[in-house]
Amino acid sequence: MAEITLEINGKQIVTQDTATILKAASSAGIKIPTLCHHPAVKPYGGCRLCIVELQETGRSRIVTSCNYPVSQGLVVKTDSERVISDRKVLIELLLARCPDAEIIRQIAEEYGVKKSRFKTGKPEELCILCGLCTRICGEVVGASAIDFVNRGATREIGIIPEITPEACIGCGACAMVCPTGIISMEDLHGRKILHAETMLGPNKAIRIPVMQAVPNVPAIDDEACIHFKTGECQLCVKSCDREAINHEMEEEIIEFNVGNIVLATGFKEFDPSVMQKYGYGRLDNVITGLEFERLVNSSGPTGGKILMKNGEEPKSVAIVHCVGSRDINYHEYCSSVCCMYSLKFSHLLREHIPGAEIYEFYIDIRAPRKGFEEFYNRILREGTILYRGRPGEITDVTETSDERGKLIVKFENSLIGERERLPVDMVILSAALEPQKDARDVARIFNISCGAGAFFIERHPKLDPVNTMTEGVFIAGCCESPKDIRDSVSQASAAAARILALISKGIVETEATIAEIREEHCSGCRICNLLCPYGAISYIEDKKVSRINDAICKGCGACVAACPSTAIKHKHYTTEEIMAQIEGILV
Repeated sequence: MAEITLEINGKQIVTQDTATILKAASSAGIKIPTLCHHPAVKPYGGCRLCIVELQETGRSRIVTSCNYPVSQGLVVKTDSERVISDRKVLIELLLARCPDAEIIRQIAEEYGVKKSRFKTGKPEELCILCGLCTRICGEVVGASAIDFVNRGATREIGIIPEITPEACIGCGACAMVCPTGIISMEDLHGRKILHAETMLGPNKAIRIPVMQAVPNVPAIDDEACIHFKTGECQLCVKSCDREAINHEMEEEIIEFNVGNIVLATGFKEFDPSVMQKYGYGRLDNVITGLEFERLVNSSGPTGGKILMKNGEEPKSVAIVHCVGSRDINYHEYCSSVCCMYSLKFSHLLREHIPGAEIYEFYIDIRAPRKGFEEFYNRILREGTILYRGRPGEITDVTETSDERGKLIVKFENSLIGERERLPVDMVILSAALEPQKDARDVARIFNISCGAGAFFIERHPKLDPVNTMTEGVFIAGCCESPKDIRDSVSQASAAAARILALISKGIVETEATIAEIREEHCSGCRICNLLCPYGAISYIEDKKVSRINDAICKGCGACVAACPSTAIKHKHYTTEEIMAQIEGILV
């Protein structure tokens, strides 16, 4: 590539010889309007709004700047009288076709065009037939699911007759580039994604999982990535100057030799969609607690504004406690944190929307920690209304004019023993905390135990809450039980302290009361090998006997009780020692 010099609006500009006039003007801060241009696809001047005037060899002519290449000494005017006049005519034509398109109205206002002199004789619509969606679908995505159909006045964007609707992979590229917003995407529950800021899943194929992620680098979701579906796209590769993206990389297993392990696999939020009575995923503006956290976060897409699906602030909000927890149909345990974070939501709502009506539906308020009861009383003073009773149903079926356009919370107020209907704008479900789906598989890998709810079991709930029955394997956080940030930090600090204590010793202490095998009595039946919960017993092929690893054995005694030939004895718990103790007591 070589550098050339051209003149745009009397300004000398140096650019690459591969650039277009539009790109050269943009690099110099000169704005040229366009609706059909996108850097990912080859330009072809479909909307023609990017026209400019070229002056060369004593004559001038009009060209589209998005696809006209620059050349040495080229003289360009983007705001000449001829250009402005032609551009206004084009704007009037677009207004006649799409009078409700916001972006066209904005451009018309910039050029002083108030109304169009033309009539199309067709129903008003939003599509300007720029073809940007068809080109992105074919050239970049590689799906070619949509294209121009028909000719003349009946020309439109649609599905090619020879191509079935299954060609669409649902990537959303067409909706992303559509200048007028006529194309909308729908999620798995059939709703338009206008409230996408509450979605916790990957909205894009490349994203940073959370703002506080460590390491704070983006990752590719191969299930959402277009390249893994069609083999095309790779816009990210083309735009990355450091060449850090490689779609051919595969997962690999790396082995490390370590002496201690901390399991902190965390939790996942209960999916309320299985509780159909609450309408999550079916009714608009029914969201979970984590989704509300994202909505109210100042670094989120809305800048911390609490908005409903239609972009307006809710005037009334219901917060439902214990969704999925303290319920024999789902989880019988208390999730520990729901009460307090639900009360926190009330406080945040009051800060962001001072006049909002806030209602909380609870079974029991559990606020046992330092400052919790005071915070609960503060929420009451702020005007939050609490109803003791779990809602029976959340519906959008209205009975009166006051309920029209609202979500209806049907519940029984157990304090007065009456059934009521409460119309609100938004419902927040305080969902239960669950262990990860693969918790039991992880437990088997590290030879530890899980409780009834698949949470990891600690060695002792009071005296040793961070250690497990497998030496060197510690647990911290919600993988052990539902807990708040303070308890998670305390448990993690305790686990780290225990590990540092072991490391500082420089030696490993083993149990004194372990089992040992008298090889002369061992028959090699291998029953003990199968029973040992710690994998401390191995079979010696050449001697046809079993042998115990003293460093792994914890002295549980399972092998001693099961050995049919009594070849295994428990150190310090032999029959002779026990009998001697009995004799000593009796004497």
